[in-house]
Amino acid sequence: MKTRVSMELVINPVHKLQGTLAVPGDKSISHRAVMLGALAQGITEIDNFLMGEDCLATVQCFKALGVNIEGPVAGKLRIYGVGLHGLREPAEVLDAGNSGTTTRLLMGILAGQPFCSVLTGDQSLRGRPMARVTAPLTEMGAVFLGRQRNNLLPMAVRGGRLQPLHYQSPVASAQVKSAILLAGLYAAGETSVTEPSRSRDHTERMLQAFGAAVKVTGNTVTLQGLPRLTGQQITVPGDISSAAFLLVAAAIRPGSRVRLTGVGINPTRDGLLQVLKQMGANAEIINERQQGGEPVADIIITGSKLQGTRIAGSLIPRLIDEIPVLAVAAAYAEGLTEIRDAAELKVKESNRIATVAGELRKFGADIEELPDGLLIRGGRPLTGTTCESYGDHRIAMAMAVAGLGARGQTVIRGAQCIPVSFPGFSDALKLLSVQ
Repeated sequence: MKTRVSMELVINPVHKLQGTLAVPGDKSISHRAVMLGALAQGITEIDNFLMGEDCLATVQCFKALGVNIEGPVAGKLRIYGVGLHGLREPAEVLDAGNSGTTTRLLMGILAGQPFCSVLTGDQSLRGRPMARVTAPLTEMGAVFLGRQRNNLLPMAVRGGRLQPLHYQSPVASAQVKSAILLAGLYAAGETSVTEPSRSRDHTERMLQAFGAAVKVTGNTVTLQGLPRLTGQQITVPGDISSAAFLLVAAAIRPGSRVRLTGVGINPTRDGLLQVLKQMGANAEIINERQQGGEPVADIIITGSKLQGTRIAGSLIPRLIDEIPVLAVAAAYAEGLTEIRDAAELKVKESNRIATVAGELRKFGADIEELPDGLLIRGGRPLTGTTCESYGDHRIAMAMAVAGLGARGQTVIRGAQCIPVSFPGFSDALKLLSVQ
């Protein structure tokens, strides 16, 4: 396990944000590109791969499983795929670091392997629930042995011959859906997942790009098992979840104008843009195009006076990772913002309902915790403070954005977690800030 050195990020208020830049590659797509590249036959080359700690953990896990991977160097990666049945039993424990995506999706792949492996992670990850994945994978024929009845890491996985599954998921979760679909690669016949509302669909899109037969009908995704996957050339779009911090930072500072280039605008991930428009932000989508099966565009946002709104229902899966920074936008907006149906936030890198509420109160925000969300009465002036990240990269960055419009200096403790998803975040803020 790595021992992190505690770091602080100091944020001073800015007059506005102005400029153009590209955000790092999409974290979700980077993970999946490595995984499917490893399981494909032939070479997969990835450009704009996210050089964040979570995605690097995925690379290391597949190297330990016997896959020859060159890089990543400057966002470029070459994977020599071993095919569906070419992974080797690892001689070491697979360490996913802080990455829930690595863990849950890898469980789906390991479920189909004729060998035993053990997964672990850092302290935060070892406290996050895994039963939502291990339960359906057990139905398919995999064997798990972990703490709290196969709910917590460390977790041993004994894979084998899997049976197809038609799974009715109680939650809209891309990680649950993806784990089952990846396990379905090893099951003869059709495996399907039905969700209460559609979660992000990067796995389905990438499976199709690599040659798998995937059908989407409403909220149900169906995969034909035992496909022949073929290596691909992939350029990863910019991550809209990383872009969110810069978009909100510009939206809350009148006079700002920021252009972010090459951002993924997948319709299962674009809830942030819808909410910002509901709040009165001036957001413009230009230069729309397709990139590796994913819709991509440039986003221009200008600062304006925001209004409170309601965020709930089927919108939540499209912006679950952006809720911490949307709560910051709500604190700067006039009126009430209500966030509901977001209980999933409690089992992220931190309990994001509690941490967002607690940290924004330190700034002087009027915010109330709900069992499944938040009530934020915006419009109060915020005052700089000292915040804790709780080891959660999105909390750290959201509080940094809050500090940009506050009176006085803000200090984020535990900022060393930020490179998990956004290497160079503080440099991006400096580049755009106008004092």
